[in-house]
Amino acid sequence: MPINKSRFKKDDKVKVIAGKDRGKIGKILKIDRKKSRVLVENVNIVKKHTRPDASNRQGGIIETEAPIQWANVMLLCGKCVQPTRIKRKRLEDGKNVRICGQCDEIIDV
Repeated sequence: MPINKSRFKKDDKVKVIAGKDRGKIGKILKIDRKKSRVLVENVNIVKKHTRPDASNRQGGIIETEAPIQWANVMLLCGKCVQPTRIKRKRLEDGKNVRICGQCDEIIDV
C-alpha cells in the first residue's frame, strides 16, 4: 500500500543510495505520492523510441529520466553536505520545519 506522505519536496537536492545510479546527486523534478516515486534530474536515464509526429519530425531515440522509488534517495543537508535523515520540529510561531538529523540545521524555512 503506497504511503501518501513524503519527506521530500520539489527542488530538494538528493543523493541516490541504491540502484544503478548509486552515488549520483540531483534535484527532484517531480513527486508521485500515489506510486511512492520521485523524478530526479540526470538519474535513471532511459532510452525511449519515438515515432515521427508534428513536434518531432524525424522520430528516433530520446533519452529521458524515469522515476525511482523514494526509498532509494536521501535528502542532502545544505550545511554538512551529507545525505541525512529528517527530523521534524515545530517552531514557536507554530510552523513545522525539517531538520538535519546530523547537524540539527533547519533545512527549509
